[in-house]
Amino acid sequence: MGQGAFAVPGDDRYFEDYVVGSVYEFGPIAVTEEEVIAFAGRYDPQVFHIDPEGAKKTHFGGLIASGWLTAGLTMRLLVDHVVSRVASLGSPGVDELRWVKPVRPGDHLSIRVKIREARRSRSKPDRGLVGFHVEAMNQNREVVMTLRTVGFYLCRDTE
Repeated sequence: MGQGAFAVPGDDRYFEDYVVGSVYEFGPIAVTEEEVIAFAGRYDPQVFHIDPEGAKKTHFGGLIASGWLTAGLTMRLLVDHVVSRVASLGSPGVDELRWVKPVRPGDHLSIRVKIREARRSRSKPDRGLVGFHVEAMNQNREVVMTLRTVGFYLCRDTE
């Protein structure tokens, strides 16, 4: 089961505070129809994302959020709760992004984050790499999206 929060707040969290095997849960964040339609209108204008009536005629049976909006909402939760505000050096990317189940207006998303690896850089000893497995879940705790990502973080202890 997940923990509610890190032992160290985000404004004092460094590489050493990301412990392999730790699992955390954060959220929720609401998904609104207005946001679904506005996002899709600009970035992913498929009928099942932008037209509530047209979406009823698709195999989804109604409006669903773009997977990219789901990824964006997940990122918001990660930045608010997981990413250090003082030691983050960014990320080289995301692997294995999967949209498992449609997200609909009215859903409330939460994330479950497992720290899958943490290793100090050999070439730059003032930093380390932290690997995460992230699951986005709806209010029924059904997984709607998964991804694996890594981030670079400054070390508190620079030996």
